[in-house]
Amino acid sequence: MAIEEIKDKDYAVQYDSESTKVDFTGLLSLGGPKEYAPIANLLNNIVTSEPNQMTLDLRKLEFLNSSGISMLSKFVLGLRKKKGVKLVILGSNEMPWQGKSLKNLQKFLPSLKLEIE
Repeated sequence: MAIEEIKDKDYAVQYDSESTKVDFTGLLSLGGPKEYAPIANLLNNIVTSEPNQMTLDLRKLEFLNSSGISMLSKFVLGLRKKKGVKLVILGSNEMPWQGKSLKNLQKFLPSLKLEIE
């Protein structure tokens, strides 16, 4: 099982290539597009391998600032061009920011499957 990880003291982003699942945990409050570039590159590289389905598990992500939401939005917008990749986003009702912010992503990609528990 190959796991790729980007982490800092406040957050971790782990990609499991076997399940094509990306787990986000902690508090993601980076300073803008440059600082989010490694995460955006990871997500875009996964799409380049053209998996049938890709899952972003945000259930343990306590906070994502506006720069992070912008990075996710741009990623989701880019998926419109990749018709073969189904995107599933897992969220949690326990994280107040997720309900509204994640629902907005469906406007960019109507085929996105959003599961908020």
